[in-house]
Amino acid sequence: MSTVSTTPERPSTDARRASSQSPAPAVPASFAGVYRRIARRETHSPRSLLAIVLAVLLIVSLAWVGTEIVIALLGAPALLVAPRDMFASLANIADAPSGIVATAGVLAAIVGVLLVVAAVSPGRRARHRLASNRTVVVADNEVIASALARHASIAGNVDPDNASVSVSHRQAVVHLTPTSGIPVDRGVVAEVVSAQLDSYELRPTVSPRVRIADDGRIGA
Repeated sequence: MSTVSTTPERPSTDARRASSQSPAPAVPASFAGVYRRIARRETHSPRSLLAIVLAVLLIVSLAWVGTEIVIALLGAPALLVAPRDMFASLANIADAPSGIVATAGVLAAIVGVLLVVAAVSPGRRARHRLASNRTVVVADNEVIASALARHASIAGNVDPDNASVSVSHRQAVVHLTPTSGIPVDRGVVAEVVSAQLDSYELRPTVSPRVRIADDGRIGA
């Protein structure tokens, strides 16, 4: 009588290695739109704070004007400006010096343009999206800066405490303070940082900038 083993055979080492090196499956087309919305939600912020501040200022202004009108009707002295004087000043604004009127108009136009730009443009969080074929990967700028600082300190042969990185929306600025008597090769540090940023495949892309302090630190 022959016996058949039901234990599956283990894959060979080459087969396991090939399986581990196989590319990750791409995101299905049906999920691409969902992932884009998730990435945008995680990397952009609403303008809620600006809207709340403007609403509070408008409410306070209207409350003040209403209070001044009630006080004027009661015959009491005004808190700041009487409504009659306020409206008279607005009516006679054309008689004011042209320089004051032009300056006020320019300031009002600038404030209006800034508010329109803030309302139309999306707010951004201090985060970047990393390239991935399987899911949405978002990293805080502080995490990216910490990783870049570690590689920059190694490439520049400086103490980790003497390396700092600030990551903004489009740029990563590396600050290095060398040890006294040990020069730092800016080109090598810039090359290492650039290679790291390329490997992260950040979206939007970030360009590196390396700054070396003129004065070294003793015992660093």
